[in-house]
Amino acid sequence: MTENKLFQLAKENFNYSVSFRRDFHQHPELGFQEIRTSEIIFKELIKLGFEVKKYIGKTGVLGVLKGDSIGPTILLRFDMDALPIRENNTTTFVSKNDGIMHACGHDGHMAIGLTIANILSLHRDQIKGTVKFIFQPAEEGLGGALATIEDGVFEKPRPDYCLGLHIWNEKPLGWFGINPGAMMAGADTFEIIVNGKGGHGGLPHKAIDPIVCAAQIISTIQTIVSRNISPLDNAVISFGSIKGGSTFNVIPDSVYLTGTIRTFDPQIRMELIQNLERISKSVGKGMGCKVEFSLDEVTPAVKNNSKIASDFYKMAHKVFPSFSIDKDFQTMGSEDFALFLNEVPGCFYFVGSANPEKDLIYGHHHPKFDFDEGVLPIAVASLLGMLEELGCLSFQSGDS
Repeated sequence: MTENKLFQLAKENFNYSVSFRRDFHQHPELGFQEIRTSEIIFKELIKLGFEVKKYIGKTGVLGVLKGDSIGPTILLRFDMDALPIRENNTTTFVSKNDGIMHACGHDGHMAIGLTIANILSLHRDQIKGTVKFIFQPAEEGLGGALATIEDGVFEKPRPDYCLGLHIWNEKPLGWFGINPGAMMAGADTFEIIVNGKGGHGGLPHKAIDPIVCAAQIISTIQTIVSRNISPLDNAVISFGSIKGGSTFNVIPDSVYLTGTIRTFDPQIRMELIQNLERISKSVGKGMGCKVEFSLDEVTPAVKNNSKIASDFYKMAHKVFPSFSIDKDFQTMGSEDFALFLNEVPGCFYFVGSANPEKDLIYGHHHPKFDFDEGVLPIAVASLLGMLEELGCLSFQSGDS
């Protein structure tokens, strides 16, 4: 199938895509709570003739469609979870679940997945091999990818390749971002507990103030990246919460700090972790406090297979010849699709979704996040193009 036919096919399914996207957007569900969402997906895949399994990774849905001829098995992944954010938009399809919002685009991802499933079900005779769809729960740092892997997403049959994408509101329609290697940072979360000795705010000399100690720890930790990591390397340390005390005139016993580190290189990661713990405990000891440090890995870095990234370039130039392709794109954001790529060769890429003319410019996780729905057929056509590029789909030029 020519590039125009691929895109045309995706555009012909635009209303199908939009209807699912808006329904999911109105009924967002948090990670591992995607009960309504997974039921809708399950029923639609059954209707489309897929082999379907529920409860993959607790609330995920796995769909399998086998073609009429031999070819590779390709896994497509679409995340499902929303965020604990109160929406501040005025569209006709705003969230009906107060305090929960699809503020990252996962509603669009699910609609993209179902649209591809719908198209493939109508052209099953053009599938060479097998296409597996995993609608994954709990991508937002909750371990959804690992849960689906533990529940056998790579089994019977094992995929030869895996593909994933993310609509990206930092860039406009007509843009793709990809990298032949490390593209998204690995993420870890850390907790620092500063234990001092509480007392009266007017008598600080009789207390051991964990708030002052915590402030010194935060300030000193900010020197790790600038003074311990080469300026030619990438790393981030950010504090996300500070909790300590309950009233103005009482020095508390303890202060709790949490944050995240982002890295691409495993060695840099270890240097950050070692320095975080060393500085926290050393500053605490110097100020008379006892410091507890703990760290949890969220996900490794997203590292694309260079050959499949090259296949993406070929596909994009054929299907979207006028689009801008950033071939060296990197972000310090993280994605648990990295765990899929650690198991199976594949690639993950970004699809521009912003539109300043429609004021669709707000970033991911913002209360006013929304995207131009014109990205839906672009994303659909891009994944269909990748299935074709990898030998799992073979449309003839006369098909529609």
